[in-house]
Amino acid sequence: MSEIIRLTTALTDEVVGKLKIGDQVFITGTLYTARDAAHKRLVDLLDNGKELPFDIRGQIIYYVGPAPARPGYVTGPAGPTTSGRMDPYAPRLMAAGMKGMIGKGSRSKDVIEAMKKYKCVYFAAIGGAAALIARSIKKVEIIAYEDLGTEAVRRMEVEDFQVIVVNDIYGNDLYQEGMKKFAHE
Repeated sequence: MSEIIRLTTALTDEVVGKLKIGDQVFITGTLYTARDAAHKRLVDLLDNGKELPFDIRGQIIYYVGPAPARPGYVTGPAGPTTSGRMDPYAPRLMAAGMKGMIGKGSRSKDVIEAMKKYKCVYFAAIGGAAALIARSIKKVEIIAYEDLGTEAVRRMEVEDFQVIVVNDIYGNDLYQEGMKKFAHE
C-alpha cells in the first residue's frame, strides 16, 4: 500500500530508507536541475578531483530543461525529460552523495544497482504536465553552465512538488511491478 509523504530537502539515508515504490511524495525545498550535457560536465569535474558547483550531498537532481518564463512567472513549463540519457552519469553522482533523481521513464540495471549501493531513490514526475508542475516552483536561479541555455544547472525552490517513487533503495521497480500485476489479470 503506497503512502502520501511530505519531504523537505536535503534527504538523508534514513529518509530515503522509508520510501517505497508507489509512494506519492510532495517535496518542499531545493531541487537542482541538470540534463545530459550538464551531467557530463559534473562527472568530468568529479573525475578530475574538482568541486561541483553545488554540494550534491543529500540533494535531488530534476532532469528538466525548463522553458523560458513569461513575464510575471518564475519559470515556464518544466516537465521531466527522459531519464535514461543520464544513466551513464547517475552512479558517479550517487557515489558523491546525491540522494534523489526526478525524471520520466525507466532506469538501467546499473543505475538501479547503484541506487541500492548508495541509498538513492528515483522519482517520476508526470510527463505532459509541465505547466502544472511549474506551479510548485517558487524560485529559480542558474548556478552553472549558463552556456547550455535551458539545460544550465539551476537551483529551484519548490513547494509541494508532486512525484511518485519508481525505484527505492531496495531494488524495487514500480514499472516492473505494474507490468507483473497486469500480466496476471
